[in-house]
Amino acid sequence: MSIENQHPLAEARKMVRELRDLGTISAPTTVLPAVLERLGQSDAYTCCESPIGPVYVAYNGLGISAVMSAASATAFEEAFRARFARPLRPVAALPDKLTRSWEQLWTGKTRSVPDVDLRGLSGFERSVLEKAREIPRGEMRPYAWIAREIGRPKAVRAVGTALRRNPVPLLIPCHRIGRSDGRVGNYAFGATAKQAVLAFEGVDVGRMEELAQAGVRYYGSDTTHIYCFPTCRHARRITDAHRVLLRAETDAIDAGYRPCKVCRPAIAA
Repeated sequence: MSIENQHPLAEARKMVRELRDLGTISAPTTVLPAVLERLGQSDAYTCCESPIGPVYVAYNGLGISAVMSAASATAFEEAFRARFARPLRPVAALPDKLTRSWEQLWTGKTRSVPDVDLRGLSGFERSVLEKAREIPRGEMRPYAWIAREIGRPKAVRAVGTALRRNPVPLLIPCHRIGRSDGRVGNYAFGATAKQAVLAFEGVDVGRMEELAQAGVRYYGSDTTHIYCFPTCRHARRITDAHRVLLRAETDAIDAGYRPCKVCRPAIAA
């Protein structure tokens, strides 16, 4: 090899000539959409099975951005673009990692949920949805509980509005929020779908409605003198012989009961 060819400058010139010989090369057409999705500037979507039937799921590099029920892919695309104003393209399936996370949600083997994209929501709306994420599978809390937990006890109506703005129902479980009178209430996908997903998670919806009609809001244990929401994991362990039905917080307090520290039906003294 000559001294000239060993010189770094000569090597650089050779590389430039070789690059020029390549001519103009276009990137694959899938590159730009993939880059935009990773940056969260556009989304991809597919149809996924769920406890309430098929739903459309959109995602980008920040996480799952939308979960909607729609009559068709076209209807979903129109609804998505109207709300988020971002480009959207169909794909055959979710990425492997999201697929595994989505499927594990319905087995009850994990409490974790996939990353979600909550851009466009206000700080208040985010606080409501983040609090809703804390409610365990198979349990319910009233709107007023969310309001109190986030430090806005008078904002019960605003909590309901924020939950209706939830872009990823099922993932952030607004179906686990019910009315203050104990009734299951409505849902983004409709009351029937709400009852179905709650039943799938282990909530006895019929019993909840019976308690609501009877005016019962809490279960108390006459052995521990603690009271809970009826769906609380601790309330479900109270045997019939020791279960006390309570209509209001004042009834519980007057009878000497303390609020459960897990489901927090009231602020413990």
